[in-house]
Amino acid sequence: MTVDTNFMACILWMNVPSGPSCTVLWREEAPLVFPWKKRFAQQYELLFGSRLVPCYRGRPETIDDMFRAAVTRASSAEAVVDGDRRVSYRELESLVAKAAAGLVERGVAKGDRIAILLGNRTEFIVALLAIGRVGAVSVPIGTREAAPNIAFIIGNCQARGVIFEADLADRIPERNQNGSLQLFIATGTDIADVESFDDLCAGDRRLDEVASPTSEEDAAVILYTSGTTGQPKGAILSHVNIIHSSMHFQECWEFEDGERSILAVPASHVTGLVAIITSMINVAGCIVMMRSFDVQGYLSLAARERMTTTVLVPAMYNLILLRGNFLGLDLSAWRIGGFGGAPMPEASIEAMAERLPALHLLNAYGSTECATIISVVPIGHTRKCLDSVGAGVPCGDLRIVGDDGKEAAPGETGEVWVRGPMTINGYWEREEATRTSFVDGYWRSGDIGSIDVEGFLRLFDRKNDVINRGGYKIYSVEVENVLARHPGIVEAAAVSHPDKVLGEKLHVFVQRDAQDIDEEGIRNYCRTMLADYKVPDFVTFLSDGLPRNPNGKVLKRALRDRIPPL
Repeated sequence: MTVDTNFMACILWMNVPSGPSCTVLWREEAPLVFPWKKRFAQQYELLFGSRLVPCYRGRPETIDDMFRAAVTRASSAEAVVDGDRRVSYRELESLVAKAAAGLVERGVAKGDRIAILLGNRTEFIVALLAIGRVGAVSVPIGTREAAPNIAFIIGNCQARGVIFEADLADRIPERNQNGSLQLFIATGTDIADVESFDDLCAGDRRLDEVASPTSEEDAAVILYTSGTTGQPKGAILSHVNIIHSSMHFQECWEFEDGERSILAVPASHVTGLVAIITSMINVAGCIVMMRSFDVQGYLSLAARERMTTTVLVPAMYNLILLRGNFLGLDLSAWRIGGFGGAPMPEASIEAMAERLPALHLLNAYGSTECATIISVVPIGHTRKCLDSVGAGVPCGDLRIVGDDGKEAAPGETGEVWVRGPMTINGYWEREEATRTSFVDGYWRSGDIGSIDVEGFLRLFDRKNDVINRGGYKIYSVEVENVLARHPGIVEAAAVSHPDKVLGEKLHVFVQRDAQDIDEEGIRNYCRTMLADYKVPDFVTFLSDGLPRNPNGKVLKRALRDRIPPL
């Protein structure tokens, strides 16, 4: 439903969150926000029955529509590079049409959930697009998940089928363990009583039209958030969510048709799925598959394939600087280097700028619940925004809400709330979690932050991760930012350590690159930059890096579990 913009000008700032823990507010004026270039026209629309938000005009209705548009305007262009295999958009369309027809023949219908347990490979993209063309719902699962979690996800979403790698067959539930699970399709080696993915895409049959009419508010993907606390929840990403996020990347990072990106993060999680796969399809770009990240392999692939954009976590960039050999590699096409999940040390930004002058390193803040991108540092603003995760995306509404339920003034801290066409409408069969996490279309992030008068967002901590050391509040991100600037540290995380006297002390976990760094050296370094009560009481060195969920966020509960209880 579209809404006249003159009408909206009268009521937009009256439309604020309310609920059991929130006071109804009245905004006297709109906040200042970063002026994006506005490549695409917007209009206010009513989504999900009650969410009045700015949306892009003329957008595709579904992911399949977005893909078809790319095929129409760039049929001979490369869509996927997977090792020695190169697939054009025309060839990808043929594979998708055949796979979709195969799914329909096997009884898959609109709304059915189909789990995808595949790594970074061409079949993942074919499966994703074919399932969407049928009107069914993809449920990607990370290939590193253990069998119990896979069984939980498949059971929770009542998946009708699963498409998986043959090597992972021992992690797939049997038919009699889940009543809804009827269809088993595997890539690779033949398995008894399991259909082949090649057979799914074989023959002359094609599904060139959508099997059942699909609305942009229909579910496209269910992503189970491993989160930083608790049991996974199935975030229901609709077509309108994913399309707006893909267009946000296009607008904020100034993508043009033909961009090329390496998929080195998991395809099965929101960064890989939206920030790379659908964002590249949106601009008829090329997705270059990388099964697993290694520094030299990544740099060589980026040079060979003329990569223009990518998204990595800061630790990957740090490893590129520490261990990468740039000699003889032409990386001049690499224009955008997105990162998120942790701060990037200023020294790393300067070092990358020296090695790759054309590269813009851009911090971004995102979540599964917002189909990735919430805010992003604009091109050309990296040095200005070293302590910021950027400005809110063009169709998004960011606000900071205090403990009293009132919106905070510029510079004041509170919980980050997010609303827009990219924000999901809830979790799969988790009504209580949906009620708790969403208020009037706003997602309550659980992150503590502030927004300055220019509209730039700063994050300080998770709401539950603030450390209270004898009454002194410590935001872990402040300590982590200081440690990240140490030249011998790859990455670090700060958590609370139980204490009988103070309640909590500060414990940091560090992955070091230089072995001559010891605990006292880290404390002495922190004393030069932090208040005395923010100097770590405990230091633990990690050899394998920080534990992270597949979206790159540090699992602090896993670190706290390593600390002995009182």
